[in-house]
Amino acid sequence: MTRLRRTATAAAALAFTAVAVLGFAGAASAHVTVNPKEAAQGGYARVAFRVPNESDTASTTKLEVVLPENAPVGSVSTQPVPGWTVAVEKRKVDPPIEVHGSQITEAASKITWTAAGDAAIKPGQFQEFGVSMGPLPKVESMVFKTLQTYSDGNVSRWIDEPQPGGAEPEKPAPVLTLTAAAPSASAAPAAAVASRDDDDDDDEGDGLAVGLAIAGLVAGLAGLALGGLAFARTRREPVARS
Repeated sequence: MTRLRRTATAAAALAFTAVAVLGFAGAASAHVTVNPKEAAQGGYARVAFRVPNESDTASTTKLEVVLPENAPVGSVSTQPVPGWTVAVEKRKVDPPIEVHGSQITEAASKITWTAAGDAAIKPGQFQEFGVSMGPLPKVESMVFKTLQTYSDGNVSRWIDEPQPGGAEPEKPAPVLTLTAAAPSASAAPAAAVASRDDDDDDDEGDGLAVGLAIAGLVAGLAGLALGGLAFARTRREPVARS
């Protein structure tokens, strides 16, 4: 009985170790992501493509991010990354995109970062590549298919699109979820004006009431003073004798 218990305990410990090792291996797996993961439709967003180096022997020397054709963006600017050069490719769009009241006929199609010298992402390291873009289109999400090139010539293709209700794909593409823009703020000032008008009316009413109260108090004090003078006068006047 004791031997059976020891065997069961050893088997349980081995199973736990196997699950822990497999779980750690899954957690250690990383891929290119976009951060933050959400932004508002119609506005501008500052995002960063986070690139971990998954190779044990090679460095990441190039990153190519393809912008989705079904979600064109009129304005794209990149944040400088020391030791890396960047190039933004464009494509024609029809119909044009409106940016700050102007019609734009071109949209960014791909952004490519290339490492120079010793700036490549080494094993065990990661790098972030900042991008500002907008106005963001009115779609539910933007899928950025990405290619990560290593110094040994290998290329990781992060191009798999997420499937609704499905498990995460093996090589998932970075996804930026777009939420509906907040309601227009034009109604808020109108409500504020109306509230301020009501407050002004209340203030005027309160001021009138206070003024009437002060006037009544002054009149009462004046009446009291006149009454006191009359009383004093009557005391000084001699009483007429019959």
